[in-house]
Amino acid sequence: MYTFLLVILIIVSLVVMAAVLLQAGKGGGLAASFGGASSSSDSLIGSRQAGNLLTRASWWGGGLFLFLSFVLGLMSVRTRTPKSILDQPFSTAPAAPATGAPPTGLTPSAPATPKEAAPAPAPKQ
Repeated sequence: MYTFLLVILIIVSLVVMAAVLLQAGKGGGLAASFGGASSSSDSLIGSRQAGNLLTRASWWGGGLFLFLSFVLGLMSVRTRTPKSILDQPFSTAPAAPATGAPPTGLTPSAPATPKEAAPAPAPKQ
C-alpha cells in the first residue's frame, strides 16, 4: 500500500509541475521575454478555458499532493518504533583463552612506560 501511494504521489507531483509550468504568466515578466505572450496552449484551447483548466489542475493536484504526503508520513512513522539501547540485555565479554598464548592474529605490544615529568619553569616576578 505504501509503495502504491508513493507512486501516486510521484505522478501527482509531475502533473502539478506540468500544470504550473503551462500556465500563462499574469505579468509581463520573464515569461514575456521568452515568447509567453502567445503560447501554444492559448491557441489550442483558448486563453480562458486553458487558464481555468490549468488553475483547477494545479489546485486539486496541490491539495492531493499535500494529502498524500501527510498520509505517507503517518504510515512511515507507524512502521518504525524507536528502541532504546537501555532495553537491550547486558552481554558478557567473550572469555579469554585458557592458554597463556595471545589470540591468533594479535601481537603483544610493548608495555607502556611512564615518561619523566619535565621541571616546571619558575614563575617570573
